[in-house]
Amino acid sequence: MITIVSAVVSALCFRFRRRASLELELVALRHQLAVLRRQRPGRLRIFATDRLLWMWLYRIWPRALNAMVLVKPATVIQWHRKGFRLYWRWRSRSRSVGRPKVSSETRDLIRQMSMANPLWGAPRIHGELLKLGIEVSQATVGRYLPWRPKVPSPTWRTFLQNHMTDIVAVDMFVVATATFRLFYALILLGHDRRRIIHFNVTQNPTQAWLSRQMTEAFPWDTAPRYLLRDRDAAFGQGFRDRVHAMGVKEVVTAPRCPWQNPYVERIIGSIRRECLDHIIIFNERQLRRVLSDAVGTPIARRPPHRSQRARFGHWAPTSGG
Repeated sequence: MITIVSAVVSALCFRFRRRASLELELVALRHQLAVLRRQRPGRLRIFATDRLLWMWLYRIWPRALNAMVLVKPATVIQWHRKGFRLYWRWRSRSRSVGRPKVSSETRDLIRQMSMANPLWGAPRIHGELLKLGIEVSQATVGRYLPWRPKVPSPTWRTFLQNHMTDIVAVDMFVVATATFRLFYALILLGHDRRRIIHFNVTQNPTQAWLSRQMTEAFPWDTAPRYLLRDRDAAFGQGFRDRVHAMGVKEVVTAPRCPWQNPYVERIIGSIRRECLDHIIIFNERQLRRVLSDAVGTPIARRPPHRSQRARFGHWAPTSGG
């Protein structure tokens, strides 16, 4: 019933349509029937002439997409756009116009100059060619330069070892006395020889005291280039101003990451395990003497364990204060 109603409505609509549109729709439908009749059992094959005809119908009558049954409307539109690109590619083909090509002699000369002078780049070779009267652009010279492998970059281990002499680490640790008083010990460690450059003890580590310790540890022009420290609140603005005035750049570790400052952390751990964990401190004078003896004893200077040596390397502290 629905099919009959649809046919009657289509017949009534045909009465009000133009003759040209009806003829074009008839051409589209008949061609699709011809494609179906010539096919053999299997997948439907569409030739280039079929695509060209349907593209021509879509070009002069866009409503031809409604009469397409064998292919989707989007497929016909895709064919049309592809044909448009091919047409303009044919129109834009090379016709011996534009910039002339560089001669083979010039290309060979660029390669010879580059191979004979490895340190010359495109600007230098371009200037030499201009002196010889060869008019080429610098971009053209860069295009014809031979490929040359880059110098391999050093490893991070080598890079850090080359900068060891410019790095000093600072940290503090707390020591409790027999009367439950707290003393703060400051350690300044050089990364190059793993040696303690300076240490001191105080009960109140103020910014002025810490700044004075930096001045005592690095007199005149012996200050390092980098100072590695944690985010302790004692290293306040006054300390930072003094370090900046000495020409030292601060490198602050991330919060709760003592492994980013491993050398000084290992020194402090060794002092605690091998010295302070075996005695009871009574006053500041005794603590200063014990630390001085611990830093200068062979126990403090012995090499670390094999597993620690592989991770942190050797350290050799010397006495200071």
